[in-house]
Amino acid sequence: MDVTRRGFLTISGAVGSGIALSSLGINLNPTKAYANELNKMNRVRTAKQVTTVCCYCAVGCGLICSVDKVTGKIFNIEGDPDHPVNEGSLCAKGAGFFDLTEANKYRLRKVLYRAPKSDRWEEKDWNWAFARIARLVKDTRDKDFITTNSKGQIVNRTESIGHLGSSNVDSEECWLMSVISRAMGLVYVDHQARV
Repeated sequence: MDVTRRGFLTISGAVGSGIALSSLGINLNPTKAYANELNKMNRVRTAKQVTTVCCYCAVGCGLICSVDKVTGKIFNIEGDPDHPVNEGSLCAKGAGFFDLTEANKYRLRKVLYRAPKSDRWEEKDWNWAFARIARLVKDTRDKDFITTNSKGQIVNRTESIGHLGSSNVDSEECWLMSVISRAMGLVYVDHQARV
């Protein structure tokens, strides 16, 4: 490629200006973010649009999932403006729906365990975690299970374990967690949606 004297001066001036501006502390991150957003909008325009319903509560808000035609993976989720229930708006759980999909590269995929009084996290496998949780629940229930109260009434409960539900479960999962908690004798059962 032949570079003319004028072209050389133009390139040199642009590079020199860029170096000078970067040394002055000018932050180019907003410009990069804007460029990335333009790229995402182009991807959304060419993607396959699939409609679905949010599962987090009984309202049933409509969602539009943008699916990459090549990989078949979801890369964007937003409210459906044509849906009669939410008309494109979403609550915090619906707006954060994408963060729980497999497409989220930051989603937790391993069990992290920190031993009591330790200052570091260890990676464990799922079987170890389930066995440990089951053992701790069983030991606590065996030690602290109350069969009768002070009046002599049969109560069959444990007050040493509580359960706080998550906002990221759907109605059916919430019902199932409530039933399981009550079956284990838990009386301190609450849900994040009430807070």
